[in-house]
Order: sequence, then structure tokens, then C-alpha cells
Amino acid sequence: MGWFGRSRPIEPQMIAIKPGQFTMGSPDSEPGHNADEGPQHNVVINYRFAVGKYPVTFLEWDSAARLGACDGYMPSDHGWGRNWRPVINVSWDDVQAYLRFLNERTGKAYRLLSEAEWEYCCRAGTTTAYAFGDRLTTRSQGVVFAYTKTVPVNRLWANRWGLVSMHGNVWEWTEDCWNETYVGAPSDGSAWRSGDCSRRVLRGGAWYDSPRFLRSADRGWFDPSIRDDVSGFRVARTL
Repeated sequence: MGWFGRSRPIEPQMIAIKPGQFTMGSPDSEPGHNADEGPQHNVVINYRFAVGKYPVTFLEWDSAARLGACDGYMPSDHGWGRNWRPVINVSWDDVQAYLRFLNERTGKAYRLLSEAEWEYCCRAGTTTAYAFGDRLTTRSQGVVFAYTKTVPVNRLWANRWGLVSMHGNVWEWTEDCWNETYVGAPSDGSAWRSGDCSRRVLRGGAWYDSPRFLRSADRGWFDPSIRDDVSGFRVARTL
């Protein structure tokens, strides 16, 4: 990351992701499986894209807000600390405003991940319940669960694709509208823009959750106007 002049915000550090395919969702036999994680289906991503190494941090958000992003909105950190902690208390609507500002200042096309892209990145080529295996019984440097607050992302290990904090720390907003199952879901990696768009999909689990909610296939949703201390986001760009 670096400054791009006083009139430009700090841009997120990005990791390039190669095309590929994977099986999205979880089998009925997976401990913690929910009906909304099925039916499992093959997704083919035939394009390159870049994704944030970390969820967007307070460091990045605050630098943009000082320059006028989101009308200068500075989310509360609840006294936990800012800088390298993932930004919290940002709604899906807030995120859209942040992305518009970032794109205007950089001339690039930052966006949210689709739900399929998010799971592809989280799995990083694995088929197990977590990118680290089928069981998660203790906290490690790669995950954040059963904590009392968020953890700075620069203290955590990355998955095999170099992405940090995909399991836990904060739920991450995606572009998709909520659907109760994957019947009719896109199979090309694109966002599902039909369904209940008064609810938006989040992925990854949060700092206070139990392990079942941190599985690669687990899904959740919030009203897009909700600001909460368990939700943040990660950015992407099509290459």
C-alpha cells in the first residue's frame, strides 16, 4: 500500500487470482451444513481478477473519509483500535459509496466480490470445510473466532493464495442478493443480482462466532443499511 498524493486515498493491497473452477456449497454430510449451502454446483471462473489481501482496514477507510468519501463518515471502532483492524460498522450502502469514491480518485474499477468469487478465494483450491482442513478446534494465526473483538489483519497468516482473514474476524459483504438455496445460481462467477435484494449476502464469519460459522461454505445476510461491529468488506477488480 502507499500514498498516491494527498488528494488520493491509500489503495488496498491486491492479490491476482487466476481463472479456475470449483464446487460451490457444502455436502449434507459436512458438520454444520445448512440447507442454504446447496445444492452444490460447479462454478467456472474464466477471467483473472484481483482481490484485497485483507479486508479493508480502518487505515484505508479513514484515509478515504478524510478526503470526503462517504461524506466523511468515520465508523466507531468501539475503542478496540483502528489502523490495521478491519473496518467495522459499515453497511453495504456505505461500501458502495466508498467504492464510488475510490474509483473516482484512482480511475480504476474496484467492486465487491461476488459470493462465488469469495468462496473461490476462501477455498484457495481446497475442498475441506475450512481452507486449513476439516476441523477447527483451536484458534490459530489463520482464523479469528471466539474472541472479544477484532484482530489486526497484519498479525495473521494467509491462505495458500496469499489472502488473509478469510475465516473469521469480520463477516464480509458481497455484491449478491440473498437466495435461500443455490437453485438457479450463476455458474460463471458473477454476482446473483436477482432474488431478495433487500438482503445482501455476507461471508466468512466474525470474531465472536463459533467455528461452524467460519466454514468456507457458510452464508449469512443483512439488510444493506445495517451497520454492525461484526461486518466489513473486501474489494476486488476484474483484470
